[in-house]
Amino acid sequence: MGNSIFGIGIGALGTAQAGLVTTGHNISNVNTAGYHRQEIVQSTNIPQYTGIGFLGQGVRVDTVKRLYDQMLENQVMSAQTQSSQLETYYAQIKQIDNMLADPSAGVSPALQDFFNGVHDVAANPAAIPSRQAMLSNAQTMVSRFQSINQRFTEIRDGVNSEIGSSVGVINSYARQIANLNQQINVAQGAAAKQQPANDLLDQRDQLIGELNKIIRVSTVKQDDGSLNIFIGNGQSLVLGAQAFTMGSAPSLEDPERMDVGISYGGSTILLPSGSLQGGTLGGLLAFRSETLDPAQNALGRMAVGLAQTFNDQHRLGMDLQGQMGGYFFNVAGPTGVSGQNAVPYAKVVANTKNAATSGNPTVTLSNVANVTTSDYRLSYDGTNYSLTRLSDNAALFSGAALPQTVDGLTIVAPGAATAGDSWLLQPTRNGARDIGVAIGDTAKIAAAAPISTAAVFSNTGSGSISAGSVNPPPPPNADLQQPVTITFHTPYDGQFDVTGTGAALPANNQAYTAGANISFNGWTIQITGTPAAGDAFTVGSNAGGSSDNRNALLLAGLQTKNTLAGGTASYQGVYSQLVSLVGNKTREVEVTATAQANLVSQTQQAQQAVSGVNLDEEAANLMRYQQAYQAAGKMMQIASTMFDTLLSLGK
Repeated sequence: MGNSIFGIGIGALGTAQAGLVTTGHNISNVNTAGYHRQEIVQSTNIPQYTGIGFLGQGVRVDTVKRLYDQMLENQVMSAQTQSSQLETYYAQIKQIDNMLADPSAGVSPALQDFFNGVHDVAANPAAIPSRQAMLSNAQTMVSRFQSINQRFTEIRDGVNSEIGSSVGVINSYARQIANLNQQINVAQGAAAKQQPANDLLDQRDQLIGELNKIIRVSTVKQDDGSLNIFIGNGQSLVLGAQAFTMGSAPSLEDPERMDVGISYGGSTILLPSGSLQGGTLGGLLAFRSETLDPAQNALGRMAVGLAQTFNDQHRLGMDLQGQMGGYFFNVAGPTGVSGQNAVPYAKVVANTKNAATSGNPTVTLSNVANVTTSDYRLSYDGTNYSLTRLSDNAALFSGAALPQTVDGLTIVAPGAATAGDSWLLQPTRNGARDIGVAIGDTAKIAAAAPISTAAVFSNTGSGSISAGSVNPPPPPNADLQQPVTITFHTPYDGQFDVTGTGAALPANNQAYTAGANISFNGWTIQITGTPAAGDAFTVGSNAGGSSDNRNALLLAGLQTKNTLAGGTASYQGVYSQLVSLVGNKTREVEVTATAQANLVSQTQQAQQAVSGVNLDEEAANLMRYQQAYQAAGKMMQIASTMFDTLLSLGK
């Protein structure tokens, strides 16, 4: 009996001591990140059978349990990785939103100042100060395009740098997790009854949580207690005690963009950007593909569209020296160098895996009104070509021979190509970088129209002739400024003849319709009213037209004319659309990020309610285990007294 009581007392003392140690451990780790509250799990010892029945043999501690709820942990992980992605996305997109919407540093005020200068020239076509103001404002606007594009490039470089940094952090966490897998395996294998290594498990879970903030991960538990970590579409990052290495490298398709890969057996596999979701890395990749690329392309489209349409109209006018207008703006040429080109050229990037003997296709923006903000992928199968629009993955043509014209682009085949070759086409990516002012002489501004119309002084009828307009596109007809006379028949029969110079003058006996277009030699005029017999009208060179403002008015009218986005938007319209899209996306991400942060807080509170340390509760446990320890000690004292009594009976 005495031995039994001693045994029960010793078990009770040990159990109370284990409770005190565990409670103290909880209290000391109340502020330790990733710590899960622990508690002892105790059970009764096997009772001893006696003639009076089973007598209890006290208590034992089976294990120290970590209070861990897998469902709540998964909820925290899922909410946290999404929150990290949104926070990163918002931090990046906010830079673009602030830049584009700035009322003083954006493109809008510079564009308005430029067209104010064009209107001033239209009002004072011969005034040199007005012309100089127009050129100065044009240079300011071009500088604004270039500076904003440079900021886009800096943001892109920053994203590439952060991707590399994130990959380095991921590798560090992966190595630490693999090392902890090994430690946990050894610790739990050596422990009696496979006891859990609670503190090591907490450290590993904390590292996985930190890794999950960088990139979304999934885990699979193994029989030996280790956790395998997977990313993306199921690529292995950690398998037991082995950690695989991630890396960042220039994309095979676009060297200016960093892609992420993972090394297996000495070879690196690049992962699709869309497969890497969640965390700061997912936020960077999503921002780059969803906002940065389209925004820079949209700015470039505006710059290219402005330059091309303004050039087209400017080349139909006449400058102060009586010469036909030249290029007002420079655009990208076939080698990517800005210059005076009839049409802008798209940026073409050959895939790194293309054959060394393969060339590059030539891609021109033959119709800027239909050009989109998307990039494209051109592929060659050995016989024919296929084109995919990357913004929506639409196949624009497949198995076709080049040249082809689509989305305002004319694509001409390279001189040599090999089956499997592909090229990335970026029609507007560098449009804002490459725009420039082509002229520096104020006399070169083509404000005047190159033709002049007049009614012969001796006319007796009520007919009148319009000022006339030059037919697009440039360059104008070679006979544009040749003298032509329109003479109505005598006696008057409603018909007229055309005499003068021109390769394609109309035949005689043309029927007259008041206000109808009369068009040849590259110009169009209208005659209205009722001409009399023998009345004549002349069309010829606008010699000495320094005060003529007809082409300047047409140039000024381009400000509000819908020349872009399929003929649905003006220059300011496409820029406002860009500002609106970025602004709305910024607000959307901000609101979503705030909501997600609240969700993280809620899930963490739910998780802490189960696994967190409550100091009030631990203080109560201290008192409870202290009293249990004192009671067990009293039991030992009573057992000792009983044993002494038994010994005294023998004296």
